[in-house]
Amino acid sequence: MMTYIQGLPKVELHLHIEGSLEPDLMFELAKRNQVSIPFNSPEEVQAAYQFEDLQSFLDIYYQGANVLINEQDFFDLTWAYLLRCQQDNVIHTEIFFDPQTHTARGIAFDTVINGIDKALQKGREELGISSQIIMCFLRHLDQDSAFETLRQALPYKDKIIGVGLDSSESGHPPEKFQQVFEEAIKHGFLTVAHAGEEGPAENIHNAMKLLGVARVDHGVRCVEDEQLVEQLIQDRTPLTVCPLSNIKLKVFQDMADHNIADLLRRGLCVTINSDDPAYFGGYMTDNFVAVAEALPMTNEELKAFTLNAIEASFISEEEKQRLVAKVDQFCASV
Repeated sequence: MMTYIQGLPKVELHLHIEGSLEPDLMFELAKRNQVSIPFNSPEEVQAAYQFEDLQSFLDIYYQGANVLINEQDFFDLTWAYLLRCQQDNVIHTEIFFDPQTHTARGIAFDTVINGIDKALQKGREELGISSQIIMCFLRHLDQDSAFETLRQALPYKDKIIGVGLDSSESGHPPEKFQQVFEEAIKHGFLTVAHAGEEGPAENIHNAMKLLGVARVDHGVRCVEDEQLVEQLIQDRTPLTVCPLSNIKLKVFQDMADHNIADLLRRGLCVTINSDDPAYFGGYMTDNFVAVAEALPMTNEELKAFTLNAIEASFISEEEKQRLVAKVDQFCASV
């Protein structure tokens, strides 16, 4: 099973690039930029990654982001993630970034986007990993801040495929951002949103109805509303599920309790993703293995996660067919 999972081509649709900041790189950048961080060693950082809920994670996540200052920092962060993609046989990735986390610290929007984009271009050329960028609004901030971020993003539309919604779901429902999403859609951006992780199934419904999302990030609480589940099946609305993240943030107590296998078997378009892998203890292969070990799955079911992710991705039909052929080729060889 390990050999099969390791070799299986994978597609990641739910990855926060700031959440791939490993402790070693955090220390390296802190030193390079002379930024003070409240830890004495990478091991101490790792030991702090025990979270009670989403907020306890976000507190340390935003602290870690303070070391990201120059374009080279964002390049190095993204390149380190792409090397992990290569290791895990991730052939396509669609990554989130949080501009407000950086612009609020006085970092220019173009510093962030250019550093990330240059690394992704290098990834395409040297590693053969295709990619897209999705800009997320921080939902704990107000909609005016999101509108300002959208304005800043417009000159970089050629680099940004869509907008998303992340950060604290609790107390910040989708309807808070309906107008800025409508504006983003007018400008040609695709839309996604985190919903149904900490918040209720109603947030999933409203993200679809009010924000026009092409896919739902997380979405595991859809099972609270049977009518919603049926709609997700019928419409093939993708859920970008993050198994290890869900355990680390206590959405489920144990992987054996996770509903991802049930959702797949019921016919939902569910995918496996790593979310914030530096903080949650695992990249793509780790997530696939954790699911397969706790919820015995067939090779065909594991393959289905990749095929679902290809279907759900923001690439052309031609490119989707190319990726499907890669998956089929691998599966025929084992």
